[in-house]
Amino acid sequence: MAASPGGESDMMFSMRFLLMSLFGMEMMTSLARAEAETNMANESGKRWSQDRANEWYRGQPWLVGCNFLPSSAVNDVEMWAKETFDPRTIDRELSWAKDAGYNGVRVFLNYVVWRADPEGLNQRFGRFLGIAAKHGISVTPVLFDDCNFAGRVASASRQPDPVPGVHNSQWVSSPPQAMVADAAAWPDLERYVKGIVGAFGQDGRVAIWDLYNEPGNSGVGEKSRPLMEAAFRWARQMQPSQPLTVGAFADLQDPTQRRMMELSDIVSFHGYDNRDGIVAKLKICSGYGRPVICTEWLLRQGGNTFEALLPLFLEHRVGCYNWGLVAGRTQTFMPWGSEPGAPEPSVWQHDVFRANGKPYDSEEVALIRKLTRQANRSDAQPGAASRVSRLSGP
Repeated sequence: MAASPGGESDMMFSMRFLLMSLFGMEMMTSLARAEAETNMANESGKRWSQDRANEWYRGQPWLVGCNFLPSSAVNDVEMWAKETFDPRTIDRELSWAKDAGYNGVRVFLNYVVWRADPEGLNQRFGRFLGIAAKHGISVTPVLFDDCNFAGRVASASRQPDPVPGVHNSQWVSSPPQAMVADAAAWPDLERYVKGIVGAFGQDGRVAIWDLYNEPGNSGVGEKSRPLMEAAFRWARQMQPSQPLTVGAFADLQDPTQRRMMELSDIVSFHGYDNRDGIVAKLKICSGYGRPVICTEWLLRQGGNTFEALLPLFLEHRVGCYNWGLVAGRTQTFMPWGSEPGAPEPSVWQHDVFRANGKPYDSEEVALIRKLTRQANRSDAQPGAASRVSRLSGP
């Protein structure tokens, strides 16, 4: 037999070549498998398709809720800090929400509480989910927030008492505003998002992840857009079973506001307008072909009332979370810009119950009960679907 260039027989060379080929094929198969797995992971990290979003919404009741803090909390730091977390008040007040017909709450978490005590915040949030579930109430958490009525840097230390007469006098942003545009701070913000979404991303008690409340508010402007977009990336890497959203809150035709809706699995918005203004916003939002949720509303002085809007939301199957449940330390029954020492207004801006559980307006509570029961009967009909109706385009 002739020898190979390396001195081995043709048979030995052929056997070695065959083994190398087979090994190479196995490597190629492994690489292809890894590439396919990577592509699947990337696909799962993308915005939900319209079909997936609408299929999810068909499985939901008509979401009627409120933005909730217990009356004992002056802001979201006081709500979640170990020393001031108040499960007894939470349980009592969510029982009033259930009796009124609510089936959801939107709640704000705060990064500074997580930074001080990550495991403790997760435990307290889990306990909150359990209390809410006991009352048949789902939870939509908010992770970041640019609103800063207090005008100070958020801290996990004991919170100041409210300024008498002033609307939301101690509300602070999440994270502190200096961190929003500071790329060096982002690794910790990423750990925060992934830590919370990773812990509760498969928890059926969580309805929706509202990643960033009003990015750009309180003078932050365009500085928070990169962090908002990063929050979507970080949350999607955890592959939550719940949809992600950020609510458009200003001019819905503005490029940044449109970007919020383009990134969201379900479209959400804030609506403190009168009825005509809300209808105009619904036309824009429904043009995306996805479920629509109004995550903030109720401004009684401006005609933004239960009587004017709740039937509209039901008609178009738009989920809705009014601002406030129980009048308390946030004092959001006062109007925006109220002065220190101002008396209780004859017409409340937000909130539904007084601290003793008595409704501010019993007719409002009766309307919530009536329409949520009506929606429940409709859901029970064969072929019923909880999908937002399509209005004409923008």
